[in-house]
Amino acid sequence: MSARKLAMIAFRLLLVAFFAVIIADAWLDLGYPHWWNFLPLVLAYTLVAVVNRSGRTPDGPLKEREPIEVAPPVTGRWSALNSPADRTPSHGTHAYGQTYAIDIVAEPEPGARPGFRAVWPLARRNADFPAFGAPLLAVADGTVVRADDRQRDHLSRTSLPGLLYLMLFEGAVREIGGVRRIVGNHVILDLGDGTHALYAHVRRGSLTVREGDRVRAGQELGRCGNSGNSSEPHVHFQLMDGPDPDTARGIPFTWRGIGVPRNQEVFESPTTASQPA
Repeated sequence: MSARKLAMIAFRLLLVAFFAVIIADAWLDLGYPHWWNFLPLVLAYTLVAVVNRSGRTPDGPLKEREPIEVAPPVTGRWSALNSPADRTPSHGTHAYGQTYAIDIVAEPEPGARPGFRAVWPLARRNADFPAFGAPLLAVADGTVVRADDRQRDHLSRTSLPGLLYLMLFEGAVREIGGVRRIVGNHVILDLGDGTHALYAHVRRGSLTVREGDRVRAGQELGRCGNSGNSSEPHVHFQLMDGPDPDTARGIPFTWRGIGVPRNQEVFESPTTASQPA
């Protein structure tokens, strides 16, 4: 087992210890200063920061690698969130191989996607979002190495109370549950030459492929959903250098004919994914 895998296991155990100490102190009044309760939490995130501090490979920093060109994973009109075109790591961490990950939401027309609300409604149905159920396409020829679509699609977290719940409680519980609970339903493709493509937050029961299947660029893999650590139905896409997000490092990408859209940038993806030459 790799050092990075052991570090992620230790991280989750420290999170469990943090919650256990908080509960024990509340019920038993352990008698030591209350700030000590947060020591496991501090150690947990210090460990992750140390492990992921540089995002290096044996050949040097990943940011020095040339982006790998692949086809876009969707069709239609979309906009980008948490884009590596604006910053890296795009999601604020190198963990789970998401240094160069991108989130995209469907924007078939202005105003079609419900916006964020301070208080009400607390949550929305997935069907209210145009991304929900959108086809996910293979970005290149490859082999399915992971395929999981058994987790439920939850309601949106697009209000201030919902977002706080996601960030302060649900997110921590999902971290303890492991990478599967973070990415939700997902599919991972081995594209060859040490490159793997991850599609996260897939709709429950929508995958049309299973582990071991060979797929062609442009082939439908499943549908966009709202499972895992997700605030609303969207596509989370990333390239990484291994099949296990716990140990993999992110790889930069560019979408053929599109590039890497910046945050809030609206882009059009062709109705049929281009086949590689």
